[in-house]
Amino acid sequence: MKEKILIAGGTGFIGFHLTKKLKKNYDITILSSQKVKAERKVEKVKYVICDVTFKKKLQKILKKKIFDHVINLSGYVNHSNKKKTFLSHYVGCKNLANIFLKKPLKSFIQFGSGLEYGRKKVPHKASLNASPNSNYARAKYFSSKYLMSLHKNKNFPAVILRLYQAYGPNQTKNRLIPIIITKSLKNKKFNCTDGRQKRDFLYIDDLVRMTLKVIKSKKVKGKIINVGSGNRVSIKEIIEKIVHISRGGKPLYGKIKMRKEENINMFPDISITKKLLRWKANINLDTGLKKTINFYKWN
Repeated sequence: MKEKILIAGGTGFIGFHLTKKLKKNYDITILSSQKVKAERKVEKVKYVICDVTFKKKLQKILKKKIFDHVINLSGYVNHSNKKKTFLSHYVGCKNLANIFLKKPLKSFIQFGSGLEYGRKKVPHKASLNASPNSNYARAKYFSSKYLMSLHKNKNFPAVILRLYQAYGPNQTKNRLIPIIITKSLKNKKFNCTDGRQKRDFLYIDDLVRMTLKVIKSKKVKGKIINVGSGNRVSIKEIIEKIVHISRGGKPLYGKIKMRKEENINMFPDISITKKLLRWKANINLDTGLKKTINFYKWN
């Protein structure tokens, strides 16, 4: 029989790509707070509608269901609503974990964020020791602490994947790379910061491949794993690459001021990630951007 996987928040960008890959070898159920859009629906996959913050309803839906793995990607995307962001990313995570505490679960994979480290020195070393400086980052960090506590005290099979920047086809157009691509393909002027921020961008196929290794690994339980390509690049360099490949776009540098809480440099140390999973990113930035630009060009 195929192992069963529950993907909470599985209708988002990462969940969509994960589902397409995993459905070949796993029985997939998607938990979503709202009805799935046609372009994000995957055939031969079960969809269940429930907000993870609604504890009683969630318990009722999942009470008699058994899964081998749970992947938690759930959470409110618009971080401007502080209350909803905190509830969905922290309370929702707790609700899910508590439901599976007494069930025969092989892994609970929590997608965290590199923002949990706050202004700690880069490259960030994988650690529970962090100092988040935004509402969203704190919600993710409290989730990490809670899950690691469950692992320590109740042997709960939790693993934290602290993601930095993922990109690729089918990403929502209000994210950084799709915004730049859309403007560039239309050869439009667009406002941006001075672009000196340094980040780590990971192509979605490499992220999916890593997640599959995490599902299969017995070494990662109770671990915090930084998720990135291992290559740092400035936002300005990203913009220039997209403009060059797209043959259009006029960036107006410095027209947008950086947020007070924004980190100038935010990228991970992935040495432990490589060692634990025997994984490395296969798709370099130029190739990944070309694939992504082609998607938006024809869609």
